[in-house]
Amino acid sequence: MEKKHVVLKLDHVSKGFAKIETDEVTHALDHISTTMESGEFISLVGPSGCGKSTILRLIAGLIKPTTGTLTVDGKAIEGPAPDRGMVFQKAALFPWLTVRNNIAFSLKMQGTLRGNEEKVDNMLNIIGLQDFKDDYPGQLSGGMAQRVALARSLISEPDILLLDEPLGALDAFTRMNMQDEILKIWQRRQQLAIMVTHDVDEAIYMGTRVLVMDAHPGRVIADIQIDLPAPRDRSSAAFVAYRNDILNKLHFGGQSEKSAS
Repeated sequence: MEKKHVVLKLDHVSKGFAKIETDEVTHALDHISTTMESGEFISLVGPSGCGKSTILRLIAGLIKPTTGTLTVDGKAIEGPAPDRGMVFQKAALFPWLTVRNNIAFSLKMQGTLRGNEEKVDNMLNIIGLQDFKDDYPGQLSGGMAQRVALARSLISEPDILLLDEPLGALDAFTRMNMQDEILKIWQRRQQLAIMVTHDVDEAIYMGTRVLVMDAHPGRVIADIQIDLPAPRDRSSAAFVAYRNDILNKLHFGGQSEKSAS
């Protein structure tokens, strides 16, 4: 598939959710402005409730902003589109399709499955589920199901890849392997990848930039460029320095925001 360079812009994006039982509004995001483009791997980190997943859902076109605009190459995001692929926290698989057919579904919908069967087999090898290709989702563990969901989004090579804690259900060994596999696929195509994670080490290991967020309302308090060669050494002094800086900002979000203003 031909590489395409895209520019994603969030311009003063805010999002509020009205409570059904009252007239109160929960302000999930407050005036988020940032630019992201192909070749970047953006990690979003922050406490629960700071709007990380809301940002992904806005970019995916699943919800609309209360104020502000989101654009891809200058065109407003009006809804979901095949150029934006999303992997959710919980695997959303078709229970009536086998593992192999779930992975092949995106290609089938795009009309590109014929002649690309090897891509499906290769993805099965990457996620280590060759022996389960004819099983159904109900026969899989949670971690295995999440690997299938991840493979289904990766195989279609979207211009913007949205990852909402995609590795949270995996054991530590498989998680590190999948981090490397996602990075290999991203490095080959250099699309824009945006990942929500609660794991600061994962954010640094995978990200070219880390956006640190604070809650109530959700806002970006730091935009950190990760200047480390790949593959990254998690025990290096530079890696540890990034970790300490981000943890510091997460713990002292209000102070960090004031000092940055």
